[in-house]
Amino acid sequence: MKPIYLSVCALLGAFSVCAQNGPSNYQENIKKAEEFYNSKDYKNSGLFYSKAFSLEKNARELDRYNAACSWSLANVRDSSFVQLSKIAATYSDHEHASQDTDLDNLHSDKRWEKWLDQVKENHEKAEAKIDRPLMAKLEQVLKDDAEPIREWMAAEKQYGVRSAEALEKKRIMKDKHAANQAIVSKILDEKGFPSQDAVGGYGVTAVFLTIQHADQATREKYMPMLREAAKKGDLPNSSYALLKDRTDLGQGKKQTYGSQIVTDPDTGKSYVRPLEDPENVDKRRATVGLQPMAEYVKRWNITWDAKQYAKDLPQIEMLDKKLSAEN
Repeated sequence: MKPIYLSVCALLGAFSVCAQNGPSNYQENIKKAEEFYNSKDYKNSGLFYSKAFSLEKNARELDRYNAACSWSLANVRDSSFVQLSKIAATYSDHEHASQDTDLDNLHSDKRWEKWLDQVKENHEKAEAKIDRPLMAKLEQVLKDDAEPIREWMAAEKQYGVRSAEALEKKRIMKDKHAANQAIVSKILDEKGFPSQDAVGGYGVTAVFLTIQHADQATREKYMPMLREAAKKGDLPNSSYALLKDRTDLGQGKKQTYGSQIVTDPDTGKSYVRPLEDPENVDKRRATVGLQPMAEYVKRWNITWDAKQYAKDLPQIEMLDKKLSAEN
C-alpha cells in the first residue's frame, strides 16, 4: 500500500457493511476504506473503495492502487487486477509496486508480470521528463515555506499571539515567504506552471503554497495560471479551491469552500471566515475532494452548524473586517 494516499473494483452488490446508511460521498468512503484496511478487514476495505469509485468517475490513481492492495490481501485477485488495469497506462512507481508485500498474492498470476512491465515502461518515460535542478529548487522552497510557519505557531502557543517572540517569528516567516515568492514568480514567468511530471508532487505543492502565502496582488496575478493547472491535472482541485477562497476574501468577497479559518487573538476562539451559502458548502467541497466541514473544522475546536453560522454571519463579517485591518 502507498504510504501517503490510500486506494478497487466491483462487487457492488455484496456490501455487507456499506448499507444505505453508509458514507455518502467519495472522500468519506475512501476514509472508511482506509480504516478497514488499517484494522485488517481487507474485504470491507475493498467494498468501501468500490462504493467510492461508484460515486466518482475520475477516481485518484493512488486510491485505485490501494484498492488493489485491499483486494489482493482479501485474496480477490480479479478485483485487484481490475483496479491495476485502470491505472496501468499512468502508474509509474515501479520500485514501490515491485516490493509492495500487499500485492504478493498476485505474483503467481500471469497478469502480474504484464502489468509490472507496463509500470516499468511508464517509469522510464517519467524519468526522462524530470527536471531535477528545478525539482531540487522547489523542494527547498517547500522546506523554507513550512519551517517558519511551524516555528511561528509554536511561539504563539508558548508565549501568546501578541508576544514579542511570536511577532518576531511571524516577521521571519513573512521574510521567508517573500523570498520564496521571488523565486517562484521567476519560474512561473519564465517557464509557466511546472508539470507534475517535471517536478513531482512536492514541487507542485511548493508552487501552490508559495502563491497561497503571497500577497494579494501576486495571488490574483497567478490565479488564472493555477486554475489552468488544476484543469490539466497538474494541481489538485482541492489546492485551487484553497487559493480561490483566500483570494476571494482578499477582494472583499465571501469564500466558497470554507477553507479559511482565523483565530481571534483576544478570545482565542477560531471561526470560519465569511462563507457564501453555508448550508450547501459540503456539496461544493465534495466536488473538489475536500472533507465535510464538520470534520475539517474540528482541528480548531469548532462545531459546525450551517444554520447557526448563517445567523451569526453578520457578526462574523464585522469581526473579520476588524482582524483583517489589524493584520
